Amino acid sequence: MNSKIVIGVLLFLISSFYTKSQVVESFDSNIWVKNITQAKVLAIEKKVPILLVFSGSDWCIPCMKLKKQILLTDTFSNYAKEHFVLLNLDFPRKSKNKLPTDQQAHNDQLASIYNNQGFFPLVVIINSDGVFLASTGFLDISPAEYILHIEELLNKK
Repeated sequence: MNSKIVIGVLLFLISSFYTKSQVVESFDSNIWVKNITQAKVLAIEKKVPILLVFSGSDWCIPCMKLKKQILLTDTFSNYAKEHFVLLNLDFPRKSKNKLPTDQQAHNDQLASIYNNQGFFPLVVIINSDGVFLASTGFLDISPAEYILHIEELLNKK
């Protein structure tokens, strides 16, 4: 990786440690897309990978922590919108949170490809062709540390 990029990422991460991240309550539709087709088109346009998040929003405590502590923070959102296309794949269990049939089928299809063991939460990074690049889960760390963790995973490839 170019040394200027490494220095830029490190400066960003260091500054993130000193600023308290703001957290919003839901996924911003300007950053998070709804389906893999849209994600692939945007990934090609932006020349970035796709970050898939498999979550159980109404039953999985680590999923809720990942969302609150990492995914919905300004620190992560600001970084991710420049480096990834984001796709949340939710698997709620409560009937009041049931997804529309087509969205559930979409999520199930992607789970059969990228999360066939049913781990929650699972963060999978793929390229615009759908090729697996890396995966991780919830880590009880700061958003800046999580970004660094993702960068390290991608740099191993």
